[in-house]
Amino acid sequence: MIVDMKFLTITGPKDDIDRVTEQYISKYEIHLENALSELKDVQKLRPFVSANPYKEPYNKILSYEKYMHFNKTGSNNNAWDFDSAIQLLDEADKKYREIEEQKNELTTQLDRLNNTATSIYPFRVLEYNINAILDLKFIKYSFGRLPAVQYEKFVKLMYDELDVIFVKCEENSGFVWGVYFAPKTQFSRIEAIFSSLHFEKTYIPHEYDGTPFEVYTHIQKQIQTYRNDIESLDKKFADFIQSRISEFSSAKTHLERLTQNFDIRKLAAITTHSDSNNDYFILCGWIAAKDAAALSEEMDSEKELYCFTNEPSEATISSPPTKLKNPRIIKPFEMYIKMYGLPAYNEIDPTLFVALTYSFIFGAMFGDVGQGLCLAVGGFLLYKLKHMNLAAIISCAGVFSTFFGFMYGSVFGFENVIEARWLHPASRMMTLPFIGKMNTVFVVAIALGMLLILLTMILQIINAVKQRNIEGVFFDTNGFAGLVFYGSLVLVIFLYMSGHALPATAVLLIMFGIPLLLIALKEPLTNLAEKKTKLIEGGKGMFVVQTFFELFEVLLSYFSNTLSFVRVGAFAISHAAMMEVVLMLAGAENGSLNILVIVLGNIFVCGMEGLIVGIQVLRLEYYEMFSRFYKGCGREFVPYKVAK
Repeated sequence: MIVDMKFLTITGPKDDIDRVTEQYISKYEIHLENALSELKDVQKLRPFVSANPYKEPYNKILSYEKYMHFNKTGSNNNAWDFDSAIQLLDEADKKYREIEEQKNELTTQLDRLNNTATSIYPFRVLEYNINAILDLKFIKYSFGRLPAVQYEKFVKLMYDELDVIFVKCEENSGFVWGVYFAPKTQFSRIEAIFSSLHFEKTYIPHEYDGTPFEVYTHIQKQIQTYRNDIESLDKKFADFIQSRISEFSSAKTHLERLTQNFDIRKLAAITTHSDSNNDYFILCGWIAAKDAAALSEEMDSEKELYCFTNEPSEATISSPPTKLKNPRIIKPFEMYIKMYGLPAYNEIDPTLFVALTYSFIFGAMFGDVGQGLCLAVGGFLLYKLKHMNLAAIISCAGVFSTFFGFMYGSVFGFENVIEARWLHPASRMMTLPFIGKMNTVFVVAIALGMLLILLTMILQIINAVKQRNIEGVFFDTNGFAGLVFYGSLVLVIFLYMSGHALPATAVLLIMFGIPLLLIALKEPLTNLAEKKTKLIEGGKGMFVVQTFFELFEVLLSYFSNTLSFVRVGAFAISHAAMMEVVLMLAGAENGSLNILVIVLGNIFVCGMEGLIVGIQVLRLEYYEMFSRFYKGCGREFVPYKVAK
C-alpha cells in the first residue's frame, strides 16, 4: 500500500539549523524539497548561502584513512565535538609534516640514484673500471646512444677511416648504446661526426669505482635502502595513527556527520523577521502521516521552532512522493512495480494484485509438483543467502506451481504417480456450442482472462475516482461504460455457451449499444460534465471519423487482450508435452528408465520453460492488465540521508 503523506514545514533561528538536523531530522524519514522552489508564494525568501567549515577537516582525515585499520563503521563517540576533532587533526598534521620533510629528503636522494642507475644500466656489460676511463689523459671518451640505422651507416662508411674506437654495449628500442674513444687532438672532429649521426650523450658520475655492472649493483642496494627508510617512515606515521585509532575513528564519524548535515542548507531557505530583523531558516518536505504527528508532538516544547503539517491537497507545488509499505511476503514483487513505474500518490498500489496474479498464472502455466518444489525451495534459499527479490518471486511462483502440479497430477513429468485433482492439461477436452471440441484449459484460460480484465476495469474506476477524473470514471474504455460493455459481452458468451440463447440475445440488444455510444461520445460528454463551453475540439466530420476508428480499435483491443490469455493454457499443455518427450527419451515406453536423462531433462525444462513462462506472465501483467488501470508516473520517496 501507499503510505499517507503530510507536507512538513519547519522554521527556526538560522543558527539553530544544525541542532534541528541532528536532534529531529535525523530521527525521521523526510523527503526534503527545495524550499525556494516549493514556497514560491512566500515573500522575501533567499537561499541559505554558507561555506562548509567541516569539509576541509573531513577531507583531511579522509587523506589519513589509508593509515587507519579499523572497522569501517568506526566508533561513534557522541561526546566528541568539532574542536576536539580539530585538535586531533592538528597533532596529526604536525607529525605528518615532520615525517614528510624526512621523506622528501630521502625521495630526492632516491630520485638521483634512480637517474644514475638508469644512466649506467645500458653500459653494464662494459668490463672496464669507470674511474679508469674517466681519468684517461690522452684519450677522450663519450658515453651515449645513437639510432641503430645511423650506427650501421657509421660502421659501413666511416669506422675504418676514423681514429676512433666504438664499444657497443646494448641495443634495444631502435638505439645502440655504447662509448667511443678518440685522441684528444682529433676529438672535436670525431665529436662533430657523431653529432651528425644523432649521437645522444649520457652523463656518467665520477664518484663510483668499479665496472658499470658493479656500480649498478651497488646503486641498486642503495636504492633499496632508501626505499626501506621511506617505508619505515610511512609505518612510523601509521603507528602513530593506529595508537590513537579510536580517537581518529570517532573524529572521522563526527566530521562526516557534520559535513553531511551541513549540506542540508542547500535545500533550505532564509527569511528575515520584519519585527526583530533576525534570520530564520525554512525546511520543507514530505513525511509519513504517522511520523508527522510524532515529530510535531516532539517539537511542541521548542519555543523558537515551529513545525507545520498540511494535507497533500494543500501543498503548493510538488505532488507527494510515493512510499510503498507492503508485507514482507509480497514486498519482493515491488521490483516489478518499479520496473514499470512507481504508482502516483493518488493511484492504487498494485503490488498485492501483481503478487497474486503473477504467482497464480505462473503456477497454472507451469504446474508440476516436483519442479514447483525445486523452485520454491531453491528460490527461498537463494533469497535468504543473497537477498535477491527475484529469488523470492521465484519461490512464491514455485508454491503455486506445486499447487497446480497436484491439480494436474504431474510430478517431474510423471502423470501416473499421483491422481490429478482436476485434469491432465494435454488430454482433457470439452464440447462447446457453435465451436465443438476444445481443450478445457484453453476455455478456462480465456475465462480467467475475462475475469482479470473485468477486475482491472474496476481498479481503473477506483483510480479515476481518487483522481477525480470524470472521463476515466464513466466514459473511458476501461471505465464504467467499458465495464458494462465488456461485462455484458462476458455474460452473453456465458449464456450462449450454457444454452440460454434468449436471455443472451436480450442482453446483447440492450447492453451493447448504450456503452459503446458513451465511449464514442466521451469527449463531448466529459466536456459537458465539466461545464466547458466547447464540447468538441475540431470539426464534426473529423470527430466522426476519429470516433469510428477509435471504436474499431477498442473492439479489437478487447478481442486481442482476451485472446492473449490463451497462452496460459498453451504453456500448461506445452509443459506436459515437453515432459513427455523427456520421458520418451529416458525409455519410459520400454519400461526401463534412464535416471540421468530424467534428471537432465527436468533441469533443462525447469530452467528454460521457467524463464519463458516468467517472461510471458510479466508480459500479461504489463500489457493486458497494467495498461488498463495503471500509469506508474509517481516519484520515489527518497529520505534525506542524515549521518548518524
